[in-house]
Amino acid sequence: MKPCRFEGEVQNVEVHGSIPPEINGTFYRVMPDPQFPPFIENDVWFNGDGCVSAFRIHDGQVDFKQRFVRTEKFEREREANRALVGKYRNKYTDIADLKTRTTANTNILHFNGKLLACKEDGLPYAMDPDTLETLGLWDFEGQLESATFTAHPKFDPETGEMVCFGYEAKGDGTPDVNYYTFGRNGKIRENVWLVAPVVAMIHDFAVTKNYVIFPLIPQTCSLERMKAGGEHWQWDPTIPCYFGVLPRHGPKSGDVKWFRSRNAFPGHTANAYENEDGQITMDLPMSEKNVFFWWPDKNGNAPAPTDLCSQLSRVVFDPRSDNMDLPEPLIIAKEDVEFPRIDDRFAMMRHKYCFMNVMDHSLETNFAAIGAVMGGGYPLFNALGQLDLGTGEMKKYFVGAQSMVQEPVFIPRSKAADEGDGYVMALVNRYETMSSDLVILDARAWELVAEVKLPLRLRAGLHGNWVDASDLAR
Repeated sequence: MKPCRFEGEVQNVEVHGSIPPEINGTFYRVMPDPQFPPFIENDVWFNGDGCVSAFRIHDGQVDFKQRFVRTEKFEREREANRALVGKYRNKYTDIADLKTRTTANTNILHFNGKLLACKEDGLPYAMDPDTLETLGLWDFEGQLESATFTAHPKFDPETGEMVCFGYEAKGDGTPDVNYYTFGRNGKIRENVWLVAPVVAMIHDFAVTKNYVIFPLIPQTCSLERMKAGGEHWQWDPTIPCYFGVLPRHGPKSGDVKWFRSRNAFPGHTANAYENEDGQITMDLPMSEKNVFFWWPDKNGNAPAPTDLCSQLSRVVFDPRSDNMDLPEPLIIAKEDVEFPRIDDRFAMMRHKYCFMNVMDHSLETNFAAIGAVMGGGYPLFNALGQLDLGTGEMKKYFVGAQSMVQEPVFIPRSKAADEGDGYVMALVNRYETMSSDLVILDARAWELVAEVKLPLRLRAGLHGNWVDASDLAR
């Protein structure tokens, strides 16, 4: 978890095995990587500057490129030659005034010819997909009203529409949520304002053909606490886990319904779709305990990291119902999982396969060796999982006794391939050698076909996406 702080290029990276020729495009991922040591003691590990990696794969070869996002924070701190920004999402702890303090370090995606480096506390930064040059803060040519932009926009596979939202959309501590969408051409379509029942984290959301669903994590914000030098977030075990359901097309502010479930931590969404009876099904990991244990409750209570378990769960909504109390979520995978991904061609539709990170304690991971060198704060996953939702079978690929794996992405074998027929790619942290590998699995056989051996170590990242060469060229 030490900073990487590398910018540059590595051409024709070493490959073990054989990369299938149909894999042609770029895997972009972003990691929080502090440019300077923080002046906050025990600073949250993902309070680092956004650093974007690009793995360009073509003709069985890989070219690697990496650059920091030139945010206002990054440029001001480089000029001062020291850290200027304080606690995570608390401007009252800074030692300099910034117009925007976002680090753009959570997700990187391709839309309308630009890369967008996103963090949910501000607007995205646009980057050049080829050079990774930062083009500047991006408000979609003045169309965006919200002060914030989600790190998890969703894309309609049929229309190319990008479905988005911002929470705390009128500034820190505000309950306002702005829902908006952009057509493939970058023009705004829907734009409606909502008010959440509590000022809470909405890290991810889900989209169906006709609805959007906003899961509220019971990490709540208090401006008074922030002004006193405290944390932006504090776990609240006394409130429900809210799910806001809003019509996707032509909504009004009063159309949102806030369904309630028991207090829990909803993780990253896998997918959502509408059933034949009009109900909505959403799959996502859920934990009974506070996954972000570094932000405890008001009494300082937090679970031990070893006690955490997020299980892939299914939540069903009836958007026509006036009963806001939801039935107990159905657990569809008993393993401890996170970062679920699907074949994105089937987003917003009933899906059969789900790919995810798994922590399987029965596998022979050498935790004593890893713990001595890795540092803390990052969820640990020792396997890649493929879940067949039809049969319930979970296939696992163990990444090694002294390795941990990051978020996977799925690459279709071809545009016409069946769902789940393709490749799964993920970055692996090799703690024995303190280096990083990119592994590529054949999803059909669920076996390794290639391993890209980087000559350096990358810090643990958050999210990334695969962009096909034809989409980059369009």
